[in-house]
Amino acid sequence: MTGWIFAIVQTLCVVLFAPFMAGWIKWLKCKLQNRQGPAPWQPYQDLLKLSKKEVLLAITASPIFRAAPYVVFSVTVVAISVVPVVSVQLPTSALADVIVLVGFLALARFFLTLAGMDIGTAFGGMGSSREVTISSLAEPALLLAFFTVSMNASSTNLSTVISHLTQYDFILYPSLIFSSMGFILVAIAETGRIPIDNPATHLELTMIHEAMILEYSGRHLALMEWAAMLKLTLYAILIVNLVTPWGVAMTLDTGDILIGIVIVTGKLLILGALLAVAETVQAKLRLFRAPQYLGLAFILSLLGMMSHIILEVG
Repeated sequence: MTGWIFAIVQTLCVVLFAPFMAGWIKWLKCKLQNRQGPAPWQPYQDLLKLSKKEVLLAITASPIFRAAPYVVFSVTVVAISVVPVVSVQLPTSALADVIVLVGFLALARFFLTLAGMDIGTAFGGMGSSREVTISSLAEPALLLAFFTVSMNASSTNLSTVISHLTQYDFILYPSLIFSSMGFILVAIAETGRIPIDNPATHLELTMIHEAMILEYSGRHLALMEWAAMLKLTLYAILIVNLVTPWGVAMTLDTGDILIGIVIVTGKLLILGALLAVAETVQAKLRLFRAPQYLGLAFILSLLGMMSHIILEVG
């Protein structure tokens, strides 16, 4: 029973931490660009303000458009609940399979793109088309990167993979290096960050995610924005726990859990700072160059798998 309580509390903490993670990255970017910028907790105020506003719906909106925010938010929360954050010894570990996780993310994307096309606006259809195009290129690279680390642990369960990776000495394995690089590139594309998308703009030629939620307002828009922040935090957790798995608690002991919370939170903040620096020093790619970017991610993941088979097996 203690494990289930901790799993629920852990999920709630990540859900509440996600807006701060997004605000932290935006605040650091503003500082790096010599701008005042909003405080890191500004997303909380924005979500609260949106939740109090009236919901306006187009006359062409179907039940799918009304249900999509709740489905996208709920599925993203479920995906977070099965990912090991500070401990691998949780009852939800049985569901922490990489294929299940990718399926949850695909389900949320499916309803998001349906909602974008539902109203029938040019922006919504354009954003949905771009989202599906990018996801069709990103998901193979994502699965390949997951399968590479899964081959090292002989399991597709994330808890088993992380437990196995923590037993590695600090040695640079080619397969893990290549797969980590490919996974990071995919994570940037999947979360709509520079150089694939720019979440700070609403320009027709650049926006992808924003185009799909342009017709939402009130609490519906708050749920969509919160789900995007949760997705960013989810990928950040996967990066810090798979690329640098040290610090994740192997037991439910109170001391190990507290140490795990401190270490994982610190790694997330450092990753957010690195992302802010990366987005400051580079420009957004043209949309037609996105396939080349994701092709590179696929090649890196493939090199990781080949390196494991050729150099490390046996």
